Amino acid sequence: MAKRAGRLTAAAPAKGSPKPARRARTPTRKALTALSGADPVLARLIEQVGPLPDAREGRPDPENHYGALVRSITGQQLSVLAARAIYGRLTARFGERPPTPQELLDDDPEELRAAAGLSRAKVSYLRSLAEHVLSGELELERLDELGDEAVIAELVAVKGLGLWTAQMFLMFHLERPDVLPVGDLGIRRAIERAYDLPELPLPAAMEEIALPWRPHRTLACRYLWRSLQNEPG
Repeated sequence: MAKRAGRLTAAAPAKGSPKPARRARTPTRKALTALSGADPVLARLIEQVGPLPDAREGRPDPENHYGALVRSITGQQLSVLAARAIYGRLTARFGERPPTPQELLDDDPEELRAAAGLSRAKVSYLRSLAEHVLSGELELERLDELGDEAVIAELVAVKGLGLWTAQMFLMFHLERPDVLPVGDLGIRRAIERAYDLPELPLPAAMEEIALPWRPHRTLACRYLWRSLQNEPG
């Protein structure tokens, strides 16, 4: 582990080591075939749901890690429509783009809160993100090089970025192919329904059910969410 800016951080991968895999933006036939062949329950679900929409639609560019995290914070614990509306008001305040870290810190917190419709807690989370980026504690350009667990460790050090938010960042922004958010209520409900379980599954049971899905658990989760029409926005 390497020390940076007063805290421990994951060491960079060895020179010449492969980057963590990104999945294709459109599910590949190979991945769908693998999932369908590995799990008959999921095969039926894939057939029922049909083609998935583009997961990147309405999201920041793949290189814009900071913008994606700003969007994640503003949308926490909100419906998809409410999250998009608040993010839209935030970006409108800064010329239809996410504020830079310095712009965010220079803005008056109360004025920002009122203009965008943010809670005071979320304004403090956005400011924490900006402070971590400007101080170098969170080096966004390194995230592509890190494994999934190391990315999570980097992100949860920021106030307001919890495990679920970090996992959504991995799945929808970094497009990591094998993420299973066992704490997500939508995934738990979808598994309960699809596998005809008597109650919501606990993490250990979810991990066991999802074993055949590897290394395509992100794609499997997208189908589970879509089966309930509640894929994260």
